[in-house]
Amino acid sequence: MNFRRLRLNDNLRDLVRETNVSVNDLIMPIFIKEGLKGKNEVSSMPGIFQFGEDTFLDEVAELIDLGIKAVILFGIPELKDSCGSDALDENGLIARSVRAIKKRFGDKILVITDLCFCEFTDHGHCGIINPKLKTVDNDATLEISAKQALVHAKAGADMIAPSGMMDNIISTLRDALDSNGYSHIPIMSYSTKFASSFYGPFRDAAESAPVENEYVPKNRKTYQMDYANRNEAIRESIEDMNQGADILMVKPALSFMDIIREIKDATKMPLCVYNVSGEYAMVKNAGMQGLIDYEAMMIEILTSFKRAGADMIITYHAKDFAKIS
Repeated sequence: MNFRRLRLNDNLRDLVRETNVSVNDLIMPIFIKEGLKGKNEVSSMPGIFQFGEDTFLDEVAELIDLGIKAVILFGIPELKDSCGSDALDENGLIARSVRAIKKRFGDKILVITDLCFCEFTDHGHCGIINPKLKTVDNDATLEISAKQALVHAKAGADMIAPSGMMDNIISTLRDALDSNGYSHIPIMSYSTKFASSFYGPFRDAAESAPVENEYVPKNRKTYQMDYANRNEAIRESIEDMNQGADILMVKPALSFMDIIREIKDATKMPLCVYNVSGEYAMVKNAGMQGLIDYEAMMIEILTSFKRAGADMIITYHAKDFAKIS
């Protein structure tokens, strides 16, 4: 018998659908800005806000009411310096924020902390600068990354997600956590993170754009991946898996469906994708201008990530999706 395509009505289409997106799959980013009162909409990301310490708990409460199960926190301190000191302070912005969420909500929501220094440094790069090499000093940054991980763990973080793309970051953090009584805390690795033009609006939201000077370039190409390199992308995730990562990640997502599928097939590991700020902004703005059906395109894009192999999705669409699901 020759293959025949089913002529589907809506009910039958739902019965045979192979891929579904649920609010349970989504992780919502939250930007917390020290010294801000209330909240401030990010001009390049309509519907996304920086929250002051007086308002971000209300945002978490709304997410819980919508059924969203996880958040990832980004902090913007008032004072920045060359090594991101606030990120190493047990009373720093992220540590305070994690404790506040846990005190009010307990285990009602999973708290993931982004572990990096770009929001905390005055140069906007992801660690300590080596002026001779004109890039981030990998090993010096590993040392302070371990300290940052312990700050997050002591504050009550449920999961730690290192995003700086330092070599051997996973084994460094795993050793630090395990040797200090936090072997139960999983690590979500930004295992394949590309040097991408899609990050622009995030740098507005997190106030983390790299600053060009005589010591460093105005980009992160010296430590983030070349988006043209497929084989390297797969090797990076396999390496982080071997170092002990519990969850792998591809970032950005929309232009890298091939990489998502190949990493999933190669590792069989839980896989997250980060539906990044530029991807969100393009779709959101096109919808606001009436150029597309925003809700339909949002659902199609999120479904495509799941079809490609993602198990979970960090996305700024999370609240919009939850409201219609």
